[in-house]
Amino acid sequence: MKYRSLNDKNHKVSFEDAVVRGLAPGKALYFPEEIPKLSQDFFQNLDKYSKEEIAFEAIKAFVGDEIEKNGLQEILKKTLDFEFPVVPISENTGTLELFHGPTLAFKDVGAGFMAGCLGHFVKKGNLGKITVLVATSGDTGGAVANGFLGVEGIDVVILYPKGKVSEIQEKQLTTLGQNITALEVNGNFDDCQDMVKKAFSDSEISEKRQLTSANSINVARWLPQMFYYFFAYKQLAEKKEKLAFSVPSGNFGNICAGMLAKKMGLPIDHFIASNNDNNVVTRYLKSKKYTPKPSVQTISNAMDVGNPSNFVRILELFDNEFNSLSQQLSSFSYSDDKTRKAIKEVKDKYNYVMDPHGAVGYLGLQEFLAENPEYYGTFLETAHPVKFLETVEEVIGEKVEIPASIKEAMNKEKKSFEISDYAELKDFLVQ
Repeated sequence: MKYRSLNDKNHKVSFEDAVVRGLAPGKALYFPEEIPKLSQDFFQNLDKYSKEEIAFEAIKAFVGDEIEKNGLQEILKKTLDFEFPVVPISENTGTLELFHGPTLAFKDVGAGFMAGCLGHFVKKGNLGKITVLVATSGDTGGAVANGFLGVEGIDVVILYPKGKVSEIQEKQLTTLGQNITALEVNGNFDDCQDMVKKAFSDSEISEKRQLTSANSINVARWLPQMFYYFFAYKQLAEKKEKLAFSVPSGNFGNICAGMLAKKMGLPIDHFIASNNDNNVVTRYLKSKKYTPKPSVQTISNAMDVGNPSNFVRILELFDNEFNSLSQQLSSFSYSDDKTRKAIKEVKDKYNYVMDPHGAVGYLGLQEFLAENPEYYGTFLETAHPVKFLETVEEVIGEKVEIPASIKEAMNKEKKSFEISDYAELKDFLVQ
């Protein structure tokens, strides 16, 4: 499998090169040269496969022979060492829980898979020392830190916006030490992401460090997110209704991976991109005009993205045809007040506790189902509610049980370096 730049169709690289480089020249994203179709027999017999076997069948064409079968299977076994249950909420609604991994967030899968792939390539011995440079609006940082912790030959530098991640999220990315360094940025997530992209095109930095990114712009972070939809479909295959998935969307890597799975043949009928007040895609689907704007802070902070990087990949999946895209994708956006109200209502009515991101996904799904009752809808719970403890407990009026892993992290000492601009990041990277 070759990967081409979305800015230059003639620029093509291997899977390894795409993973190691992160971005193509000119800050462009990589995209698979072809999208394989899986057999109908495979989908009809999903119940006979383990989740590791399903993931292997889904990802193997994208990796090719660059990681041998046994090596890829071992990476998947380690990455997927937890469950992905679909929990019924009401008669026509369920939630896919993606928070049962080591940092209690959906990004554990992408981070773990990328760490396994990059670690494999480093062990081949021709890459030298690699620095993973990543921006986080919340959960990416902790997942990447955990996934890459102690991986030989790899340093990790994480940028996060000061005061704009939850206390638990901050502890997860600032307390591990070893090969993990956290940089606390005086700004928002877009500032962090802009700094990362600028660093990749800075020749002075590339002379000192070999950089790659672990944001969902990296194909090894983005692609394995398709697994969630295969795992969910296995559990939902007996449903007679059409299937819709509502995805809380920030940088749009997760929903893009789901739409890729559909292109591969997975029988999903519709997607809903559920936004908070950072709603560039909601506005695009109404106006046909894509107009990014600075991000605003919300209680669903992992979605506080004003210019989602992966949306260009979604456009590519549909050959930039607005009508084709709009037939398969809806989008709605919700304020913090509506998000809080949804958390309270679902707890009172169904005794289920959602985190703010899952609540936005729930709201988008209910709005879609109100007009399309023939669907069975699944919204994604992308993080454990404990990661937003203060918000959730205030809304539901009761305590949320804190998992042991979180208690351990909260007792550790925060270690980070504060920076204010790109010059300070550059100084850190070239020192």
